[in-house]
Parts: sequence; structure tokens; C-alpha cells
Amino acid sequence: MNAEEWQERARAHAARIDGYVAPHLVRRDTGVKHPVFDFLFTYYSHRPAQLRRWHPGYGVVLSDGEEYAGLKGYGTSAGRGGCAATVSGPYVASQRTLIESLHRLLSATAGRAPHFGCFGLHEWAMVYRLAEDETRHADWPLRLGPAGTDEVVAEHRIACSHFDAFRFFTPPARPLNTLSPGPSDRPSFEQPGCLHAGMDLYKQAFRLSPMISSDLVADCFELAWDIRTLDMRAAPYDLADLGFDPVRIETPEGKAEYVDAQRRFAERGAPLRERLVAECERLLEPA
Repeated sequence: MNAEEWQERARAHAARIDGYVAPHLVRRDTGVKHPVFDFLFTYYSHRPAQLRRWHPGYGVVLSDGEEYAGLKGYGTSAGRGGCAATVSGPYVASQRTLIESLHRLLSATAGRAPHFGCFGLHEWAMVYRLAEDETRHADWPLRLGPAGTDEVVAEHRIACSHFDAFRFFTPPARPLNTLSPGPSDRPSFEQPGCLHAGMDLYKQAFRLSPMISSDLVADCFELAWDIRTLDMRAAPYDLADLGFDPVRIETPEGKAEYVDAQRRFAERGAPLRERLVAECERLLEPA
């Protein structure tokens, strides 16, 4: 890829990401917390600068690619057109264990029927029997208060299949979950209707960086951003002052609204998961 082409794509990628990253950096520098969007930059380990940098993916050589020299995964060679940079074959080979594990997880999730009956109760189980000043977002009140929140949890069937949500349940809430996902058995539990499985497509994508195109990473990030919005609108917190109208999952109407959005996110995530599976298979092919 000639320098003019890849530099234009890199600029377009950075501009796309800046719409999300720039407000976060301002909040970070001024010490302002955001209960919805900070999650994309704190829970996930991909730094804003890493997200902004464009990579073409394994198999593409960048002419005049001096700025990629020394970056993780890249090899360079000198030629008439200056420094040519590309993700190296030895680096891809060194990541085989990671690629295989992600391929297993993604394939297992894609092959499982989606479930839409959780109603986002994982966030409620994370505050079950806690005082408001003990919650993860203590600056924001519980919409139904502690007693009302506990009543919603107690009256519903909890069926969380995602370990990284389940592990944050309060001790009294953990026995209420009908499933017992663990840290080492994700392929046995993950299902494509789960909001967190959809958000984690972003994590799986950036873990494959720079071996896959940053365009796919950005697509997964934008999906995660939109899912996170629903996740917290359906949570027990009152975020009206931030402009987030609640999805009242404690009511029949709220449940229907949640399930409709959940289905649409599952449909949107399916082709991204398929693209990640295809990328894993491409990277696992013999050189």
C-alpha cells in the first residue's frame, strides 16, 4: 500500500475514533467520572492512543512506513521507496496460542442459540443488598432505592452466562444465579444474545491487533459503545441527569424494550463475530 493511501486511511481512522476518545480525555484530565462511557477505557485495557493508531493487518506492506518501525509485531525492510513496514510472520506465529483460544471462544459463541431472558439483571445483582454509598457508581442514586432494587432481584430469575459480569455479583446475589460460569470455561457459557459477549467483541478484536485491520477493531468498538449505553440504561442507577432515559426492566414494557434492543445488538454483532473468526482462521493458516 503506497504512503498516500495508507496515510489517508490512518487519518480517517483517527478522526472516527476521536469522536469517542476526545471527550474521554477531557474528562480524564479534569477528574470527571462518567458511569457509562468510562467503562470502554478503564475496564478494557486498550489505551486511547492504541485505539487511534491504524493498522492494516497482517499481509499488507506499508511503503514509507518508518513510523511503524519498532512497533509491536512489525518488521521493516529498506528499499528504493524507503522503509517498508509490515506485521511479521514470526510475530503472528508467536501469537498462535492466543489466536487459537479466541477462535474457540468466538466459534463456540457463534454456534450457540441466543438467549434473551436475562433483562440486564446482572447490574442489579452487582448492587444487591448494598447501601447506595457502597455501589460501583456511588455518585449516582439507585432509581428504586436500595430496598426496591433488592426486591427486583429477589423476584426475578437470574441467568447470567458471562463470567466477567457474574464475578461482580455481591455475595448474597451469587447463589441466585442459575448458572455458574467460571474464568476458564467461557466457551461453554458465552452466548450471542448476551450484551457483555457483544461488548467483548471489542476486546477480542484489539487483542488481535495489529494482526487485523483497525477498521474491524473500530467496528467492534462502536458496537461496544452502543451496547454499553443500553446496559446502563437498564441498570438500577438513575442517570437521567446525564440524559439517559431508563429502560424499566422491572415492568413488562421495559422487558419488551430491552429484549428488542438485545435482539438487534445480537444481529449486529453476528457478522462482526464471523469476521473475527475468519481473521483467526486466516492467521492460523501455514505461512
